[in-house]
Amino acid sequence: MQASQRPFDLSLAYPQWQGSGRHENLARGAEAAATVCGQYAPLARVPLSDGNADSAHGVRRWEAIFAQFRSAQDILARSGARRVLTAGGDCAVDVAVIDYLHGMHPSLHVIWIDAHLDANTPATSPSGNFHGMPVSAILGRAPEPMRPFLGAAIDPARFHYFGIRIGDDGDWALQRELDLKLLDPEAPIDGPVHIHFDLDVLDPREFPYVAYPEGGLGIEDAVALVGRIAREADIVGLTVTEFAPSNEEEAREGSKVIARLCEAVINPRNT
Repeated sequence: MQASQRPFDLSLAYPQWQGSGRHENLARGAEAAATVCGQYAPLARVPLSDGNADSAHGVRRWEAIFAQFRSAQDILARSGARRVLTAGGDCAVDVAVIDYLHGMHPSLHVIWIDAHLDANTPATSPSGNFHGMPVSAILGRAPEPMRPFLGAAIDPARFHYFGIRIGDDGDWALQRELDLKLLDPEAPIDGPVHIHFDLDVLDPREFPYVAYPEGGLGIEDAVALVGRIAREADIVGLTVTEFAPSNEEEAREGSKVIARLCEAVINPRNT
């Protein structure tokens, strides 16, 4: 069991919205999330790209997404950080982050806490929205032009879902093909761990500040889960995504939950 968690080395503000099909409030949420995350480690910002809205390689707004991916990789490489806290943006921001952390920690485990499987490929996605493809990307099915810039794929045996409810046919097909497992809430967890936390996993009756309110996880249960992982394993990455408050009051309220998730990593004994 981990005696304590070391602080993060870097907070990465990665406000990408181009991967989402409902992006209207993501910019507000990404900025609010960055404000929270910036309290826990030095903040670096991935600049938004002016890329056009055209589709390419099966991905909508590909040019901007790829440019931001490469910018994030450059920031991460120059930072030398071994522990990264990321404020999204849409779910696809985690492709660059997980790839980087996997290079730093070859035995990295990924826990994907999300209402959605996010495992479509460019060939199976019905929308072309890249925020539905990051799981397939980190498991070796990234869009073809992205692959030369990625390291080794995550071993499916080191990947676990938690909270999933929604998926397209392509999502479920990849989950079956790679035998992607659900996280057993009671099973012991060890090693270096990255947590992807999509806020739409939360019950919208408690946390309605998302574009896709389809989750069922209570806030207290979510904080307890993150705290348990932090007590047992070494959390080297936490990415919070898809925060979409419609006004500043919602941004303030939702930010309190993001802060609690961060605190559950830093001070797991308090959860």
